Amino acid sequence: QVQLVESGGGLVQAGGSLRLSCAASGLAFTNYAMGWFRQAPGKVREFVAGISWSSSKTNYADSVKGRFTVSRDNVKKTVYLQMNSVKPEDTAVYYCAAANTGIRTGPLRYDYWGQGTQVTVSS
Repeated sequence: QVQLVESGGGLVQAGGSLRLSCAASGLAFTNYAMGWFRQAPGKVREFVAGISWSSSKTNYADSVKGRFTVSRDNVKKTVYLQMNSVKPEDTAVYYCAAANTGIRTGPLRYDYWGQGTQVTVSS
């Protein structure tokens, strides 16, 4: 049974930092690119960042470039999202997802999803 479990969410002040983690189990982790998405209330789920299986390629939404960094540890089967200089508009539920077709920005291209972790940025 495939499981993706996010952690690290919480309440942070604008300008602060937060590090999200996503631990994977039940899948051949190195066969999958990993992505981070977020969904704010009343909005569609949007792509935030992605990383290839080897970490050789990364991709970011324009709204987070220069502030967020995605990384992975294939030994620990964990993907991370380092969030710096956060803004109130970063408030959302953050999801990690696994795709065996490489980094994709569309959520429908992902095979497995975590349950999400809430990030709230106060102004």
